Amino acid sequence: MKRDQQPKSPASDRAPLVLRDVAPPYSAPEREEMVRTQIYLSRPEHEFVQLEAAKRNLPMAALIREYIDQQMNIPEDAWQNNPLLELPVAGPGYRAVGDGVANHDHYIYGTPKREPSIKRLGSKQGH
Repeated sequence: MKRDQQPKSPASDRAPLVLRDVAPPYSAPEREEMVRTQIYLSRPEHEFVQLEAAKRNLPMAALIREYIDQQMNIPEDAWQNNPLLELPVAGPGYRAVGDGVANHDHYIYGTPKREPSIKRLGSKQGH
């Protein structure tokens, strides 16, 4: 395009362009009034939500609302009364070791100890 030329404008007899949603508006029975919002997702997040929504034959927005609803329904005491978060109970024959952090591969898989000079808990000699 030459510098002195103006870009051509659309013909005035055409109707103005209107942005339309591709999918029909979502309506959920027995829900509060919906508030339209916009979020930014990284490409991997967007692809994940797209794939999950396609697997379940849902719109992406419905899937995101479902995830939010699940998180909103977690009981208040979920972190206080969770048996998975309790300290383990020592069973018969349990023997605590003081170097379990440094040498966990040794105790789990039998590999050589990384730091053999650390004492076992409750023992007077180092192993």
